[in-house]
This record gives sequence, structure tokens and C-alpha cells, in this order.
Amino acid sequence: MDLAELWAIFGPGIAGAIFGAGWWFWVDAVVCSSVKVSFVHYLPGIFASLAAVMFNSVRKEDIDYSPYEEGEWRLKLWLFFAYVVSFVSLAASVGLLIQDSLEKSGPSVWTGTAGVLQCVFVLISGLIYWTSHSE
Repeated sequence: MDLAELWAIFGPGIAGAIFGAGWWFWVDAVVCSSVKVSFVHYLPGIFASLAAVMFNSVRKEDIDYSPYEEGEWRLKLWLFFAYVVSFVSLAASVGLLIQDSLEKSGPSVWTGTAGVLQCVFVLISGLIYWTSHSE
């Protein structure tokens, strides 16, 4: 077996483990929080998961990288939109981390840190899955 076959076999499992770890950080932070965590804090992780689903709905084989072809512009636009959603969710989680560290009456800094870790792990798992699965 070569490295590509091993990556195709074990890549989705690794991606699932990283995805689960990201959500585990978030659930741990919410359960251990001494104050009620508002729904706004949940949104970056939800949108990061949605973005991972969005860019995993496009197969690598369907994308034509030729600069002279006009085809597949819808796929490229979908991927662009998915990456915009993913980076906005990551930026929102960093913003909530900064807000949590400055505000004394809100959730703890661990809640904000867990939100950033959740977004990073979910997006990394989505990219690992996208690179490892093939037809």
C-alpha cells in the first residue's frame, strides 16, 4: 500500500476524530461555565460545521483548474462562499474570545478559547476529509 491509499483509508477517521475533539472542547466549556452562555457564542461553531459540509459537498475531481475554461464556475463560487463562511466563523470566534476576556460579567475566557479551538478543529477536519476522500 502506498501513502495515498493509506490516506484514503485513515483520513476520514482522523477527520472525524478531530471534528469530535473540536465539539468536545465546546461542550466542555459550556457545561463548565458558571454563567449561562448566550446563543451568539454557539453560532461560530455551527457556521464552521456548515462551512465544512459546504466545501465537502464538492468533489476534487469536479473542479477544473484550467485558466482558459469557463466551466465549473458555480462550483468555484460555492467553494469561495464556503471558505468565506469558514473564515468569518473563525473571525467571529476570535472576536467572542476578546469580548469574553474583556467583560467580567460574561462567560469565562475558557469559553472563548474553546470556541476558537472548536472552529479551528472543525475547519481542519473538514479540510482533512476533503483531501482524503476520493471517488
